[in-house]
Amino acid sequence: MPQARAPLDPSQKLECVSYTPFRGAQSPLDPELHVPVQQIAQDLAQLAKVTNCIRTYSVDSGLDQVPGEAAKVGLKVIQGIWLGSNRFKNSLQIDTAVALAKRYPGTIEALVVGNEVLLRGEMTATDLVATIRYVKSRVETTPVTYADVWEFWLRNREIYNAVDFVTIHILPYWEDFPVRAKYAAGHVDQIRKRVAVAFPNKEILIGETGWPSAGRMRDGALPSLSNQAMVVSEILALAKLEKFRVNLIEAYDQPWKRQLEGTVGGYWGLFTNETRQPKYLPGQPITNHPMWKYQMGGGLAFCILMYVVAFAALRRRPWSPRLSSWLFVAISATVGGVLAGWGVEKIQIESFGLGGWVANSALLAAALTTAILSAMAMVTGRCLPTFIDLIGPREDRTDSKTLRVLGLALVVVVVLATQTALGFVFDPRYRDFPFVALTIATVPALLLMLLNGPSLSSGRRPIAETTFAVLLALSVVYIGFNEGSANWQSLWTCGAYALLAFTLSLARVARTPKSSTR
Repeated sequence: MPQARAPLDPSQKLECVSYTPFRGAQSPLDPELHVPVQQIAQDLAQLAKVTNCIRTYSVDSGLDQVPGEAAKVGLKVIQGIWLGSNRFKNSLQIDTAVALAKRYPGTIEALVVGNEVLLRGEMTATDLVATIRYVKSRVETTPVTYADVWEFWLRNREIYNAVDFVTIHILPYWEDFPVRAKYAAGHVDQIRKRVAVAFPNKEILIGETGWPSAGRMRDGALPSLSNQAMVVSEILALAKLEKFRVNLIEAYDQPWKRQLEGTVGGYWGLFTNETRQPKYLPGQPITNHPMWKYQMGGGLAFCILMYVVAFAALRRRPWSPRLSSWLFVAISATVGGVLAGWGVEKIQIESFGLGGWVANSALLAAALTTAILSAMAMVTGRCLPTFIDLIGPREDRTDSKTLRVLGLALVVVVVLATQTALGFVFDPRYRDFPFVALTIATVPALLLMLLNGPSLSSGRRPIAETTFAVLLALSVVYIGFNEGSANWQSLWTCGAYALLAFTLSLARVARTPKSSTR
């Protein structure tokens, strides 16, 4: 999509943007971390070209160096004081921030005493008010505020009298009832006006607002590059029109947040974390899949590979496949070709830590293997192997290496699919939907079962497949209800789970021991 005015436009600087300097594996959760001052200086020199102000959240991990470096490049700072349940750490934060405010009075334009500490339940409103007044007594001329989600301001109105101005967070994506991207800017303005009525005679600063560029959907709220550009641009235009101050979250993507908030937590930045480059520029087209040419090429290659493998298998085993066999190969190859590149992209975006990389890579590899070997089985008249064909009594196991590999790949898909499905049932908030890899695997597996599978009366239902099918089917019902009908990622994933459950329900094993003929 074309973007006439990107959020990062040197000719129209931002009012303010949240800044944390962490790169790569750096994290404020590491108590030993101290960010080098040179790293901060590089960032602020870049940010000074696109914003007038930065907001920080703490003085830990080397962030106490930010005001000094900001002063060198002409940036104003809204200095954060991180509060929690540890009174000793709170005291250190306050002492350091107060000293910085006195040292850089022309740079630090306000102190934010606490960030979402009420939301986290780490401090009572009474203690917070006392802390704010204590800080205020020590800085005198520097304005003091508190920042939290807008609902917590309305629930704790006593804070109003302790601050110089009200700082609210409005994040349409994270609302209890998530807001679609196209309505996000209007939602921000509506909430701002509502809070202004509740707290008259004081300035309302929107201390955090923005939109993620990647991650899982919540209801109809879809994180994407194009949606991020649209939402941020519309909020900025509205702020200019309505003349209110807004601080965007955030300057740079922060991978460390994924440990706490899943994939979506790491992709709120206007700049990428690795390259420190803007995600979009004025007048330049924006695509949600920047590597689409490579994805298309890889998908086409995979599609061709499936046909090549099918023809090669047919040559090794003379057979006269039905027209439906080639039709099902074509469907499987098309699905795999369209989705393979997207699957690789999702691995790169969604994998966090060694466990995440292994699980996501294993699922996609198993899915691609299932698709390729299913195409071979379709044209050679073979059936999808059951779990008993792999791990049952020796006389019941298949002799075909191809079917053993196909069965193993299917087992990996089934186990990981069930694990993710149960995850969405018991702990869904930050999980990504594996719809791409599951679709690549389930479509050819189901088609193979329909094409060459046993008749429903030819044997008994195997226990393993039946158990997994029931778990997946029950999960589909809950996930679909819990995620809502507006979440197409959830619906697609549920569809893939349902297809896989149906495929497993078609499996049959002989009622008496068989002699291997495969």
